Amino acid sequence: MSDILYDDVSKYARDLHLDFSGEELAKLAVDHNFPPDALKAIGQLFQYLDEKKNDTVISTLLRMSRIPLKAPKTFLNYGFSRIHGQDVDALKALSTLAEVYSGTNIAFIGPSGVGKTHLAQAYGRACCEHGMKTYYLKASELRDKFADARKYGREARTITNLVKPTCLIIDEIGKCVFDKENTSLFFDMVDRRYSKDSPNIMILTSNTQPAMWEEYFTGKDDLLCSLDRLFDRAKVFIIKGESYRGRERQTLSVEAGSVTE
Repeated sequence: MSDILYDDVSKYARDLHLDFSGEELAKLAVDHNFPPDALKAIGQLFQYLDEKKNDTVISTLLRMSRIPLKAPKTFLNYGFSRIHGQDVDALKALSTLAEVYSGTNIAFIGPSGVGKTHLAQAYGRACCEHGMKTYYLKASELRDKFADARKYGREARTITNLVKPTCLIIDEIGKCVFDKENTSLFFDMVDRRYSKDSPNIMILTSNTQPAMWEEYFTGKDDLLCSLDRLFDRAKVFIIKGESYRGRERQTLSVEAGSVTE
């Protein structure tokens, strides 16, 4: 039991970047005759500090991700019971995050209200919980970010910042139009991420099939090159069905008439 405790303390110390080891704890225990309860308490203290650091890291990653923290979207509170079809198991398996490590992008395509954004945010949240940097933004926000970068000459810095996150989520493609210059920056971002050596993933949501995205991106060549890289290795989930929204809506009926005494 003591051997396990000393090994655990060594692991916690490494995680906490402390210059301390299980061997040092063992020497202290011998030199000062620590009773078993004292050793157990020390082990629990190191475990608490390690868990606290991990919670702080996750909290920071979630805050920086821009994923909404109010009423968080997770895989556990997604309505899988409403999803049917031959590929439902593949949808449920997203919680393993295998796509990050295999470099497989994800696209959720379907009408409004079927849970595309929920699934995208759930995946990003899970990445944060596993210590991976995530960044979420709507397509209109990405367009505005590119426009500002061009205005102030920050194109290179903006692209670099969008390449850094392990998981990059672009929500609601098709809700705005990218001009030719912004489409070119979109390609630069996709190309840089495509060439990235470390595990990474892009998650896209849209009401429209990718084959129809040329309506929203000006510059056919840049768009085609972007799609070629985005979907070179990807999972595209086509989600059909009725909107989830309005399930808690109440319809109440009253009647107005003359005032009676």
